[in-house]
This record gives sequence, structure tokens and C-alpha cells, in this order.
Amino acid sequence: MAESGWDAWMVESLRRYNDLHVFELQEPTRVLEWIQDRSVCVAGYSAGRKNEIQELSLPQKLSAKEKQGLCPERDFHVEHGGFSQRPIYQLKHIAGTSLLVSSGPPDSSLQVWCLAADESDTISLLTTSPLTTAVSEWSRISVSCSPTPRVLHGSKISDLAIQEIVTQSVLFSGAGVEDNEPISKLDFLDHSTFIVCSMNGHLWLADTRQCPSLIGHSSLPASSGGGSHWTMGLAPGCSMVGRLSSAGQVVVTDYRDLSKALGQVELAVPRPLANSDHLCLTWAPRLQQHLAVSGFNGNVHIYDTSSWSSSPGRVEPTFVHRGHSVSAEPEQDLPLVTTHTWHPWKERVLLSAADDGSLHVWDWTACTSA
Repeated sequence: MAESGWDAWMVESLRRYNDLHVFELQEPTRVLEWIQDRSVCVAGYSAGRKNEIQELSLPQKLSAKEKQGLCPERDFHVEHGGFSQRPIYQLKHIAGTSLLVSSGPPDSSLQVWCLAADESDTISLLTTSPLTTAVSEWSRISVSCSPTPRVLHGSKISDLAIQEIVTQSVLFSGAGVEDNEPISKLDFLDHSTFIVCSMNGHLWLADTRQCPSLIGHSSLPASSGGGSHWTMGLAPGCSMVGRLSSAGQVVVTDYRDLSKALGQVELAVPRPLANSDHLCLTWAPRLQQHLAVSGFNGNVHIYDTSSWSSSPGRVEPTFVHRGHSVSAEPEQDLPLVTTHTWHPWKERVLLSAADDGSLHVWDWTACTSA
């Protein structure tokens, strides 16, 4: 956008944001992974070149209790850094440890990294986990620290597996399951149960203590058809799960009862979506019944789900972060938001990244409309 357009948006932001921090990464990222609540990891995802992994400490002003005002400046700091020989599509930190697990093309192998604990500022590759099956698609991953560090991974339902990080022993395998639906997202619920969302929007529950382990399967309500790609997001601290489609539909379900939808809505987002690789739905950890979605354009939309019902309807966002779009130059294509995440304890603070390398941290106000 022209400089005057950026300036106009910044002036408008004085009313719409309590805080706004703008940062330019050396390369775009599709991961924003929290290290406790003091820093985040970012990583490049380009093919055919080295990709940098960095742990970035957040701006100090975001840790202050009093209001600090707008601060669009380069005030992130690199705590640790390293390089990957592969693109990094997903990266997870194992809580309570210095371990990171990453995945990405060209195959389903996993990489285990370590944040240096001494005076060194390096992120070092420890191991590359061998393939459990001969799969060419990259693995979706989730990690757990209890009772031992472990990773849940798979690219389709039939190759789901849980491996112990240190020994690389397989604790669970989905081998024998005759379902080749590709996986879009998976998450541990606890150390023995997990949930999986397929690209087609089906939900699977699994309990590794039972046989067969896949104990639940949820199809989508008939009224939620459309959308060639689905992803999911778990609400922290409760049993709600939201599914988001590339057609802009959201279905909210309680995973304890997969037989019915608690909410079905059509979002006010651009359609059709040509590239669904970056679809993202996240629930606010400290702002009850709020969720954020991105991946449709250069915006992040926030919705209040408290009034959603099982009867389908169109909803408008409570707030829209347009910062990535307005920063584009006139001759450039508009950026696409690749991922976003909520701050662990600041209820209205989010981080968002786009494919132009921009990284924003923003605290939106509750008194403004979208």
C-alpha cells in the first residue's frame, strides 16, 4: 500500500489497538510456537535451501502491566538460532524441556532439536526420526511431555503413530486401520487420548489403552457441505473443537459427543479459497468463547461464538486485523497470513505472520467493531 495508506491505517490503529508491534523476518514462517510465555519460535519453509530456526523474545513492552501505546518497531530479540536443511511446516516445543520437534516435506520423517542450555545461542539438530511407514507426505505433529516426551504424528489415518522422543520406540501405531483419509490436524487430549481432523472434515477420537484404539468418528452435518479442505482447533481447558473449511464454514462440536453440532456458521471471509495450505483456527485461552481464523487473505478475523447455534447462519467478525494487507506495496501481490497464535495469558493479544515475512503482535480493543 502507498505510504499515505499505511499512515492512515496507523492513525486508525490508535483507536483500534492497545498495542501494535510490527517486525520483518528475514524469511516468512508458517509456525509461531510458544516457548513458555516469554518467546516464540519461527522457522522458514522454503524448498531447496537452508531454513533458519529462531527463538525470538517478545517486545518488553508486552510484559509491562501499564498501557504503553503503539510501538511499530524492531524490538524482538534473537535468543537462539539454527538452520534446517529442510522446509519446516510444523514445529512444536515439548513443555518443560529444551526439545523441539519439526516436520515438513519431502517425506514424513521428524527432526528433534535442542535449545542450548548453556551460554551458547544455538538450536541444534539432535536426531532425525526414521520413517515408521514409507510415506511421501509430510507428517502432522503434536507433542506431550507426560509421562515421557513423545510425539503423535501421521499424514493419513492409517499411518498414525506415537513415538517416544528419547528412545524413538513406537508406543502406538495405526497400522491395520483401513482408512487412507489425509490428515489436516491432530492434537493430544492427554497422554493416552488424541483427536484427529481429516482433510474432509471428519473427526476421529483415539484411546491408546483400548483396542481398537480409534473409538470415535464424526462426519459433518449435512448442512455444512462444501469446502474441499478442513482444519480444526481445540478450545483450551474444555472439550470444544471447531472445524474450519476452505469455504468459510465453521462447525463447533463437543468431542465427548460427536453425534451433533453445537454451532454452525458461515464466516464473512473471501471465497472461494484457491490455496488452503494456511487455514488456521485457534481459540482464545483467556477470552471465553472467542476464536480467530486466518489463511483466507492478509487478515485475521476474531469471532465471538457465544451466540452461535446449531442452526446455520452467517456471522460477522468482532474484530479484523488488516495490518498485513495494508503494508503491501502497490505493485506487490497482497500478503497471505500463514499462521497466528494467541498470547498464553494476555486475553486480547495475538501474533500473526504472513508470506511476505511480516510478523505482527497486536492487542485489539474490545470497544471497536470489525
